[in-house]
Amino acid sequence: MERRTFLKLVGLSSLFAEGAFRRLFAAPQPTVAVARGKDYARTTRSALALLGGMKRFVKPGDVVVLKPNMGWDRTPAQAANTHPLVVRALAEEALAAGAKRVKVFDRTCNDERRCYVQSGISDALKGMKGVELKFIENERFRRVPIKGAVLPAWELYDEALSADVFINVPVAKHHGLSRLTLGLKNVMGVMGGNRGSIHRHLDDALADINSVLKSHLTVIDATRILTDHGPQGGSPADVKVMDTVIASTDIVAADAYATTLFGLKPEDIPATVAAHKRGLGEMNLKRVRIVTA
Repeated sequence: MERRTFLKLVGLSSLFAEGAFRRLFAAPQPTVAVARGKDYARTTRSALALLGGMKRFVKPGDVVVLKPNMGWDRTPAQAANTHPLVVRALAEEALAAGAKRVKVFDRTCNDERRCYVQSGISDALKGMKGVELKFIENERFRRVPIKGAVLPAWELYDEALSADVFINVPVAKHHGLSRLTLGLKNVMGVMGGNRGSIHRHLDDALADINSVLKSHLTVIDATRILTDHGPQGGSPADVKVMDTVIASTDIVAADAYATTLFGLKPEDIPATVAAHKRGLGEMNLKRVRIVTA
């Protein structure tokens, strides 16, 4: 064999080997499940099924935390809080998968008792054995080192940190400061201290918090979305019915897809960009596997 031919073969072999090596160790493509339908409990279950069902996440004996948005003294129709039927369906699925206990809580912005009742979540979970709708107990926050871009440490709620499975269940809505509030921002509901102060560096601060508090599953309630005057809303004119539930193990990918429901792009949301840059998930939807039901 001529030396030139031999070198070409060696070069081609190296290229093939390098490609195989990259494919072998490449990060798996994230999946975003999108389900649509007017029966919100069934739609939630359909989104879960596309990801392999709740048993993929919850094992017998697990303590599961569901973290919806219950921050506002608003009714379900006003789209400021997570829809109660989405929350109940997730609680039922967690119990069916063998969860020992399902805890549901949020650090509200308005009066917590009114928020829990007005959101419809209190009634939706009433009488469910094994489900505990809890008010936040200030003594249960503990300071967690972060060493993030802007936050060296922060007080986080210990029941969120110690859960076997943490399921992030935001409502998709407009926000006056961050443009949208989705999964990444929903974790503010387990932050203690003066959390309002992080709005000065909101995008990096949210990336910091989400780097230490991982959402095992993010389920975004887009059954109806608040398109303006968020996060509190109030006017029915600002609500758009979408009949959609989005689920993913990749919080950034879930947020990125939900952004498109508002006619925006993932790169329009600084928190999404910051989290992607920190390696917390994929924001390029061309690199995301989207499955629908």
